[in-house]
Amino acid sequence: MHLSSLLRTRKRIPERQPTALGARPRPPAPTTAPAVGAVTAATAVLSLAVGCAPAGPAVPGAPAAPGGQGTGRPHWAQAWGAAVQPPAGRAEDAPGNWSEGGFRNESVRQVVRVTAGGSQIRIRLSNRYGTAPLKLGGAAVARSAGGGAVWPGTTRRVTFRGAGSAVVPPGGELTGDPLPLPASPRQELAITLRLTGRTGPATFHRVGLTPAYRAPGDHLADVLPTAYTRTSRATYYLTGVDVLSRDAPARSTVVAFGDSVTDGVGTTPGADGRYPDDLAERLTAARRGLGVVNRGIAGNMLLTDSPCSGERGVARFRREVLDRPDVRTVILELGSNDIGLNRSRTRCLPPSHRPLSARQLIDGYASLVRAAHRRGIKVIGTTVIPLHGYPGHTADAERLRARVNHWIRTGGAFDAVADFDRALADPAHPDRPRARYAAADGLHPNDTGSRALARAIPLDRL
Repeated sequence: MHLSSLLRTRKRIPERQPTALGARPRPPAPTTAPAVGAVTAATAVLSLAVGCAPAGPAVPGAPAAPGGQGTGRPHWAQAWGAAVQPPAGRAEDAPGNWSEGGFRNESVRQVVRVTAGGSQIRIRLSNRYGTAPLKLGGAAVARSAGGGAVWPGTTRRVTFRGAGSAVVPPGGELTGDPLPLPASPRQELAITLRLTGRTGPATFHRVGLTPAYRAPGDHLADVLPTAYTRTSRATYYLTGVDVLSRDAPARSTVVAFGDSVTDGVGTTPGADGRYPDDLAERLTAARRGLGVVNRGIAGNMLLTDSPCSGERGVARFRREVLDRPDVRTVILELGSNDIGLNRSRTRCLPPSHRPLSARQLIDGYASLVRAAHRRGIKVIGTTVIPLHGYPGHTADAERLRARVNHWIRTGGAFDAVADFDRALADPAHPDRPRARYAAADGLHPNDTGSRALARAIPLDRL
């Protein structure tokens, strides 16, 4: 039978929408859950978390080359990425979650769409939250042919310091050697990991929105997807894809750093309808030579750790933004869950959690801005979206949101502001989104709403 008759493309898969900013799963078992704790002295903790300078005038980051102007020298740039989080239970927005059980002698194939092009690629893996060494019997990258299939002749075996296998210790990360596989913006790549032995609970990203495929045994080089009969919409161990480019600016990565609004909860699975996806499309059309990396985590908070949605934003900001040398700009979209859950008691909050003030949230934002500026990184602030659809939404939360948004708009801390609130809000009811922009939960932006958010970002300030 001809190959084309066997290959299937990914379909849009309808799903129930969560009812909070990132529907929160059951917390992981105590043996695998991270330490959690609310921030009660924001400025002191933030200084330790991100190594901030003392308060002072904001100094905008200055990229090494202007947008659209290449350096002429090959350099690595981020083309795709996902924020990793501790293993967590099943949720409505992440069916087929394999993180708690992990893997044993299996192959896992994951499809990603890159936002920047280059002559070579390399992959990055993480075992940050693993409890056992991650044993890789091999890895491969190929051009996706839809679903779990790959195009014949495009598979490239990944090596790690010249070896075909590797071990990533608990808490460790690993970068593959460069591969001679050219990539272009919007291209889909299939990345297959051969996992030997028992992995234990898996470091993952819960809301992948793109299928991952699982098969028993060694199916690293399979072209047809026959063996990959189990699917998940989460991402496992894979944290980044870099491309080697000479046409992009020396700093050519825009990092979208946020919660479920950035992560794409409410958008169509498999359709690449998140606002960072739409922003990447705008930049490609404008020939800016910039890639967009999504570092959103559904349910994530600026100042509070959670067993459901990972480390607080101020703790993960360093490794996902500051420690990457090619970052030009970060779009900071956090705070919705801090506000929405401010006076709540849920299993996704630590017992020590106490209500936060507007000043604590503002100090958190300002600390991240200062830390980014110290590394020459621009920061685009985004206002907090309408929260009327948040479960248990209160007048107190609305007043807190208004105070925070007023500071974001007028405080002068950011290099630019993308007013996500006004982009989504119903003029007749400013505390809720326009109906045509909202997902079924009445809170998260749908595909149309996400496009409105992308349009609110000023390209000339990136």
